[in-house]
Amino acid sequence: MMAMSRVAVVGCGYWGKNLVRNFHLLGALAMVVDSTEEGRAKARELAPDVPIDADIEAILASDVQGIVIATPAETHYALAKRALLANKDVFVEKPMALTYEQGRELVLLARARQRILMVGHVLEYHPAIATLLALISRGDLGKVRYIYSNRLSLGQIRREENILWSFAPHDIAVILRLMGGAPFQVSATGGAYVQPNIADVTVTNLLFDNGVRAHIFVSWLHPFKEQRLVVIGSKKMASFDDVSKRLVLYDQRVEWQAGQPVPIKGEGELVAFPRDEPLRLECQAFLDAIRTRTPPVTRGESGLRVLRVLQAAQRSLVTHGEPVRLPMEGVELW
Repeated sequence: MMAMSRVAVVGCGYWGKNLVRNFHLLGALAMVVDSTEEGRAKARELAPDVPIDADIEAILASDVQGIVIATPAETHYALAKRALLANKDVFVEKPMALTYEQGRELVLLARARQRILMVGHVLEYHPAIATLLALISRGDLGKVRYIYSNRLSLGQIRREENILWSFAPHDIAVILRLMGGAPFQVSATGGAYVQPNIADVTVTNLLFDNGVRAHIFVSWLHPFKEQRLVVIGSKKMASFDDVSKRLVLYDQRVEWQAGQPVPIKGEGELVAFPRDEPLRLECQAFLDAIRTRTPPVTRGESGLRVLRVLQAAQRSLVTHGEPVRLPMEGVELW
């Protein structure tokens, strides 16, 4: 029997504690590092039998195969680079870096070192998203015409990053996966109401070369929680509500009758999907990638594609919605 891959988690805070819990339950957690006493106390609670340290050097010098980075976004690039240079496989939470150039450096470094580089886009492991992708691939929706995503709540307001960088990476990653490629034009608008120059609300528009458009509405200033993805096709429409955990396929479309567009309103049908925890599947994917040396779905190149869109959206945001054209994807990375 092949030995279980062993990993260390850096950061046991707001999101890191979930990674600690999952890797521990999978029997793969070798060590936890957190620079705060609060984080170390949480790690001791979740994994009392696992060594806990305050210094990342303890991990870099150890024989663990993989390092999981769940620290503040501005530290991701530097920590991931140090881990790759120490010849560790790396799972870094989104965003993998704060610029495309930094992300590209990580991808190329991972290639040069023959290391796994994985980005934490957990929604890509959600069984409902996998089921929705299968519906689209089979042609059940017909030609995809429009996609929109709402990710709204009165949520944790960050001081280090705006709502675009905090919430939108999830939805960008999923939309790019459903479309099978990147848009050629991005625009974004928004507003900062709590802290100067840190947007609390943004709307990002993506235009793909096949004419498909998508928009992403994110806000942490909202009276109720909504996490909804809607795909409009020429035959049917689909909606995934991540709050109620419902995927619905609607037999609804527009047909031309006697020269007039007529809406056809059919019933919605609940679509079943496995109820596995997406984060558990994501953690297992990293362990599988370490063991098989096969890049995971959310490999570094995938995270880099999301970074390119995020950076373009940020540029558009600061220029009050001016559209930004994305360069053709470089064959050396894709």
